[in-house]
Amino acid sequence: MSAPHVDRPADLDVVRESYDRVADNYAEMVATTGMGDIRRQPWLKASVDAFADSVGGLGPVLDVGCGPGTVTGYLAERGLDVSGVDLSPRMVENARRLYPECRFSVASATELDLEEASLGGVLGWWSLFNLPRAVLPQVLARFAYALRPGGYFLTGTHAGDEDVVRTEAYGDVPVRWTTHRWRPERYVELIERAGLTPVAELRLPPDRFSGPSVVVMAKRPE
Repeated sequence: MSAPHVDRPADLDVVRESYDRVADNYAEMVATTGMGDIRRQPWLKASVDAFADSVGGLGPVLDVGCGPGTVTGYLAERGLDVSGVDLSPRMVENARRLYPECRFSVASATELDLEEASLGGVLGWWSLFNLPRAVLPQVLARFAYALRPGGYFLTGTHAGDEDVVRTEAYGDVPVRWTTHRWRPERYVELIERAGLTPVAELRLPPDRFSGPSVVVMAKRPE
């Protein structure tokens, strides 16, 4: 079986450059405000802990869109064989600085060369919302292909009815990307169509950093 095809987003280079510009500010905001730090957010920490408990012993874990490595580092502390990838070279530089014990590399979710049944777990933690609506299902199918039978996928994303075009972020830095927001039931449906079985869902109301969100954990059938 060949790996599912994934199209290259037309705005990939623009999005990559935008995240390079905000990478230092974002890492600083995580450190000073707790934004993105699951240790300070009990419901999100519980979700990641459930994922860590489930994938332990199943094989390597890949944190796709790892940013400055906050969750990658936490999963490593939990004893997992975890590595992180991010499309932004500057994000990866910050991740390597902050978590030198972990492995990080530069790649978009659409650029990953994943072998079939090679991973025990895949994490897409608020890192897939920039993917165009036609591309996200392709990426999910690639994740399902890469998971071993019984392996787990954990994802969190912004929920809503309308997309949001961002022109500044994280300290008023100029950026250009689209936040594609999904209705939770539609997001779950995409995961199911990719060949994964949802096992848990968490819906969160708006907080001081963002609007409503949804977290989904799913499993590749054994």
